[in-house]
Amino acid sequence: MPEATPEEGVPRWRTRPLYAAGFTTAFGAHGVAANLAGFTAERHDSWLTLGGLLALYDGAEVLLKPLFGALADRIGARPVLPGGLVASAVASAVFALRDSAGLLWAARLGQGTAASAFSPAASALVARLDPRARQGRAFGSYGFWKSLGYTAGPLLGGALVWLGGLVLLFAVTAVLAGAVSVWAAWAVPAVAPLPRARATVLDLARQLADGAFLRPTLALACATAALSAGVGFLPVLGHTAGLGPVAPGATVSLLALCTAVVQPRAGLALDSGRIGAAPGITAGLSVTAAGLALAAVPGLAGMLLAAMAVGAGTGTVTPLAFASLAAATPAERLGRTMGTAELGRELGDAGGPLVVASAAAATTVAGGFAVLAVLIALATPAVARRTAGGHPPNG
Repeated sequence: MPEATPEEGVPRWRTRPLYAAGFTTAFGAHGVAANLAGFTAERHDSWLTLGGLLALYDGAEVLLKPLFGALADRIGARPVLPGGLVASAVASAVFALRDSAGLLWAARLGQGTAASAFSPAASALVARLDPRARQGRAFGSYGFWKSLGYTAGPLLGGALVWLGGLVLLFAVTAVLAGAVSVWAAWAVPAVAPLPRARATVLDLARQLADGAFLRPTLALACATAALSAGVGFLPVLGHTAGLGPVAPGATVSLLALCTAVVQPRAGLALDSGRIGAAPGITAGLSVTAAGLALAAVPGLAGMLLAAMAVGAGTGTVTPLAFASLAAATPAERLGRTMGTAELGRELGDAGGPLVVASAAAATTVAGGFAVLAVLIALATPAVARRTAGGHPPNG
């Protein structure tokens, strides 16, 4: 297969499997996670078992994403992408073929490890295969499909579990990952790894401390913290207010929908010059913090306003921050940078709910949202100082 020419871009149909890979990782992660509680309850497992199964996937991502990102730089992102998808299919099939509690642990670990490989590879390829003038739209589209995966995972996953149990969900996840791996191997063009200067641990430390890397990654962590806290705790407000089971679920769906719809539009605005990366990220984080504060408004109105604002804010931040990282990173280091930036998102994903829960234990859930809003508001000036347009990070 001929190699791509990133300066000119490639036909868009060749990049579609990258968006499908984003959907696959999001669908698998949230679809399974949302249905593990029912599985463990049927087996009378402890809360510790449920917590361990949930943490195993994320723990693998936190540890391995930077490593697989560096591997993508060394051998090329394209081999890592279908390879990770095949590994995900195999890991899912392990449990689908034999319903065993022990194999469930192995499958979750395998899914997390596989996602650690193909997720940063997909992000690096989005940056390599699209010209700089189209980076915002490319990451916006990638984020759109990933958000659809987060939205569809719990809904379709619940339907599949209702029809055939957790085994059917794992079987569908295996088929999806396998199909996308074949599509990616056929459609995504080869992108040769670029020559790299020898990097030391000190070089990596310099990159991590460089503002061109640190500020967009901090923005991603803040946005993901707000999104994760909203998904986890906005329904609590609905249950506390006695709104029944429909309103909380609809609120989470509204949040995810706003995130998905805004991302491509934010990316297009960046590419067309209507907004700059730093002002756009600042505005997005400000709207996100305001949305968290709106959770204090009583009743359904507060929940809906919070969901829309948090969704719109995080949907603005995500493509702009990734485009900033891509613009400020040498092409030969894109895999490592994207993998490490994903680590920042994972820490935000875990940290947001922990902040809200800790503060809620001393006050209320609305108070927990307020504390997270203040922390994001305090971080915004640091992110806004100069998010994009600087020199590439060292290394």
